[in-house]
Amino acid sequence: MTSNDKPKKTGMLVVGLGGNNGVTLLAGHIANSKSLSWETQTGRNAANWYGCITQLEPRGEHGGVGFKGRYDLADATTEMAVGGWDIRSTPLGDALYESRVLDYDLVRQVREEMNGMEIMKGVYDASFVGESQHETATHVVSDAGDWKSKVEKLREDIRSFRKNEGVDGHITVIWSASVERLADVEYEGADALLNAIDSNAKDDISPSILYAVASALEGCSFVNGGSQNTLSSTLSEVFDVSYRSASSLKDKFAPVNTDRAYLLGTDFKAGQTKFKTAAVEYIRALGLRPKVIASSNHLGNNDMLNLTSKKTVSAKMRVKSDIFGPWSETQLDHQVRVMYTPYIGDEKRDVVEYTSLGFLGCPHTMLTYTRCMDSVLCVPLMIDVTIWCDYLARKGATSTQVGRATAYLFKVPEGGAKGVDPGFHRQMAELEEVLRAVSGGGDGGKEQVDVIEKGVEEGIITKEQAEKLRGLMTS
Repeated sequence: MTSNDKPKKTGMLVVGLGGNNGVTLLAGHIANSKSLSWETQTGRNAANWYGCITQLEPRGEHGGVGFKGRYDLADATTEMAVGGWDIRSTPLGDALYESRVLDYDLVRQVREEMNGMEIMKGVYDASFVGESQHETATHVVSDAGDWKSKVEKLREDIRSFRKNEGVDGHITVIWSASVERLADVEYEGADALLNAIDSNAKDDISPSILYAVASALEGCSFVNGGSQNTLSSTLSEVFDVSYRSASSLKDKFAPVNTDRAYLLGTDFKAGQTKFKTAAVEYIRALGLRPKVIASSNHLGNNDMLNLTSKKTVSAKMRVKSDIFGPWSETQLDHQVRVMYTPYIGDEKRDVVEYTSLGFLGCPHTMLTYTRCMDSVLCVPLMIDVTIWCDYLARKGATSTQVGRATAYLFKVPEGGAKGVDPGFHRQMAELEEVLRAVSGGGDGGKEQVDVIEKGVEEGIITKEQAEKLRGLMTS
């Protein structure tokens, strides 16, 4: 369903609601809804949406920074509902207190209300997470159920959330749980994946894949905020409107919602990596030749604890090391180290040294040091991707358009965003281009390609016909 009318309420469902990101998000939502203020070490602070570019108005002579008022975006304070799942039953206010992310004077004001919020049981598979996560995983959907029953339980949860919260707009499901190990499974098309789930095949299907499938079948977008290999061309096909409208498997998973939905990821680009893409973009713009990027970061939150397991850390290193791929800088030696330091908690510390070659091969070196609560960096991305998915779905944007528009949010943009320039400012320009295109501003040849994709999604032309048309455009 496509409508230019802004809904009364859009929705965000968080996988890992009781984690640091989830509880920080909820506290911020309550603080803004109630216009709370609290004491800090440097004075009194008031609730705000800093970091959320969909919630900030443009400022300055050239109108940069924010998008509020430029487009008809949902207001996160009054027009966004938040819910989610977790494999731990810790009350959310207590989890916020234990996280030590926000100032205590704010925590004490929201703790009781958060403790009364529902946490839906999460889908859990011990083989996909580090050993450190096993003991506390007590709030889970029964392991006795097969793949399909777990998907159906998640679908029921989504429908209940929509009804209970009065959500009449788009819902975005965000993976903010612990990083999974890489899933060792590939399928030749969406039918094969859904058949495997329906028949309870003994395949290596991860919980994140089940959440994504449930999201697609309910017409919700799914965002892989983690590093695991959830996204694939097969899973993208499940999100295709034409597939969900005409699939021979539709009766097995009825009722199937055929609203426009998007599959996005991978791994939120919140702090060190986002600045890296801007810094190397700057180095390349100067005409310098980047040779070595040596980076390290350390913190002590649960996400980093999970990465002390060899089976999960490989997924994280996969995306951290591949952020410059499309630039083809084959001479670049990019080294990344991550360390778990419990005392530091959520306050990530990162150091990056950039060594490049300048005129006549003379070395040029820059050093950056960053400190910030990891969740404070990540939560604005969760809010923005929810607001963007709602707006772009209303505008009938294609999966390629949405992938390009949101590429700036992810370490390794996949799906429709695959191959987008890694540079942060180039990616922000992609966002602007897509917004102009879907809002009536036009986008030249790119817009024509997106019209072709829309024709496939609506069942007007076949994928084979679309490829022929694209070939004619580039010949």
